[in-house]
Amino acid sequence: MRFLKSEAGAVVLWLLGTILLAASVFPWVYRLGQNLATEAANKDLSPILESVGASAAKADLGTYFSRSLYLAVLVLLPVLVIRLKKIRKSGGSQPSAVSVLPEPPSWRTRIIHLLVSFALATALLWGLGLGLEAAGAFSADPTPPAISKVLKKSLIAAILAGIIEEWLFRGLLLGVWLRIAKPMTALLSVSFIFAVVHFLQPPADYPIADPAVLSAGFQLLGGILSHFADPRFIAAELALLFVLGIVLGSNRLRTGSLCVPIGLHAGFVFAFKSFNLLYDNATTSLCPLWIGESLRSGLLPLATLILTGAICHFVFRARKQPNKHPVSD
Repeated sequence: MRFLKSEAGAVVLWLLGTILLAASVFPWVYRLGQNLATEAANKDLSPILESVGASAAKADLGTYFSRSLYLAVLVLLPVLVIRLKKIRKSGGSQPSAVSVLPEPPSWRTRIIHLLVSFALATALLWGLGLGLEAAGAFSADPTPPAISKVLKKSLIAAILAGIIEEWLFRGLLLGVWLRIAKPMTALLSVSFIFAVVHFLQPPADYPIADPAVLSAGFQLLGGILSHFADPRFIAAELALLFVLGIVLGSNRLRTGSLCVPIGLHAGFVFAFKSFNLLYDNATTSLCPLWIGESLRSGLLPLATLILTGAICHFVFRARKQPNKHPVSD
């Protein structure tokens, strides 16, 4: 009981509540997406709605579940903040002063940061992929799609993921956490939440008879829990996602802007998706611990992330913190 009344316990309860809420709203999110896809196919809508509808038509169940998780995070985030403040007050200590971020750089510098970080993440992950292809872990697709199609599918997904997810995790969530905790605590907490949210994905092609029924989200949870039976999967996937969250969040704290995290995130997504469209996983003698089924699992991708963070530490200079500055981009 004492643990549940602590800050760590509040975070654990919040995560459990977020997962359950996501499972509950999943059928409604799925129905909304399917209805929008139908409307986009049969009627003339605005370009934005048509694009979202086309994406909804192609989305798998894992994508719908992740969107349900994002919605649950936004809905329950105020509850967590209120709970943490009450715990601090009941413990006899007042909430810490608002943590500050460095003054954001000029727009010219932000654009440079965005482009350089995107190029860096893309080059490093593609470099890893080509090295593994030479080692026999991947093989070139004999019938690859056109380059224009590769660029379109990869770049759109990269831009959307970079902007939306960084605004949510490194912008909104980290910004709120910095108001109630020290920077290192905020960074580790948000990175853990980021990793868990991305880790909670059902297996590919998980059988669901009717995703629109009220119990569909909880059926998916059963598939998600099956991941926890494989410790290698947890180590390969969860550890990598946690380190990715630290790399992205630390650059937000160092530069005072979301541009470097957005660039890195978009670059990784672009490299991952474009590489997957051009190369296939091949039978190899490499240990599964070093490289999993894709470029986002295994120790070699993890080492690439750590190298990325080290390079960013020297490329993007830390900015001085002002005496008093609100947490904003």
